[in-house]
Amino acid sequence: MQPIIWENGCLKLIDQTKLPLEKIYIQCKDHQSVADAIREMRVRGAPAIGAAAAYGMVLGARDLDDRDKEEWFKGLDEIAEILKQTRPTAVNLFWAIERMLSTARSKKHLGIREIQDILEFEAEKIAREDVESNYAIGRHGNQLIPQKANILTHCNAGALATVDYGTALGVIRAARSAGKDIHVFVDETRPFLQGARLTAFELMEEGIPSTLITDNMAGYIMSKGMVDLVIVGADRIAANGDVANKIGTYTLAVLAREHNIPFYVAAPISTIDMNIEKGEDIPIEERNHDEVVYIQGKRIAPENVKVFNPAFDVTPDKLITAIITDRGIIRPPYKDALKEITGGTKNDYQDQGEDN
Repeated sequence: MQPIIWENGCLKLIDQTKLPLEKIYIQCKDHQSVADAIREMRVRGAPAIGAAAAYGMVLGARDLDDRDKEEWFKGLDEIAEILKQTRPTAVNLFWAIERMLSTARSKKHLGIREIQDILEFEAEKIAREDVESNYAIGRHGNQLIPQKANILTHCNAGALATVDYGTALGVIRAARSAGKDIHVFVDETRPFLQGARLTAFELMEEGIPSTLITDNMAGYIMSKGMVDLVIVGADRIAANGDVANKIGTYTLAVLAREHNIPFYVAAPISTIDMNIEKGEDIPIEERNHDEVVYIQGKRIAPENVKVFNPAFDVTPDKLITAIITDRGIIRPPYKDALKEITGGTKNDYQDQGEDN
């Protein structure tokens, strides 16, 4: 499954708001259409929106042809800001955009057409690297999956959340490819239903045994000994090991600790944000209230009801058994381990703070 396709100067994205009932691609031919697709969650998942934003920078750079070089770079900065304003929590978005800007600035001595070609190459490189890192996450994570494991996952951290293969689902895919007899419990993941619509869809497409449950069933099946481990993705990992992920992840971590069940996070190194010291400093996106009061266009709550709709929560490092990265498995104490695996360097992007 390819959620992101770059073809003949056009970015094609599976419209994830239509899945699983329809599988259609939207075509993005300028940076604004890419920004809209990210904001509207037509493309979603931290690695996927990072790659999409990189291609958005390419499209924007192509539209800046008729300017002198100083104005061209000013325009490129403006495009970057538009893309950065789409979603504040997933650090891969800012990482990819700043990588594209840094690449362009490093080639400032070249002509604009040459820089545009280099940016396209860099975006394609980001996409390739994401696929490679996902396969590496799968290989490392497979070591933690026992035979006949019942795995609980939340939201969607599969191919649809990346360029291909997936992070948390990448580990599950790797275990399945290794011949392990596994079964996956899929949280529906309210309010946007990424588990019910996307994860269940991916698992069924590949013939991996799975069972869909509502989010509030997780504690019950854990208490019945039906879950051997929990594995989720991440949108941002702070320097101390705190993890921001889809709302409801923290609840699962607390339940897993209560029932003595391993709780694993799978994410590439690019999701680790050494600029953020601890989880409480991660900006948390609050989304449109209609996502809570409507399902598939049908209203399910009273008119004028008050709604709170944070898209993410933060799981403290003390509740996480291990973090599975493309460079290996990290175990507590996370602060030292993350510093070592990243080289202790801060991410190459400007901290966005609360303004986003």
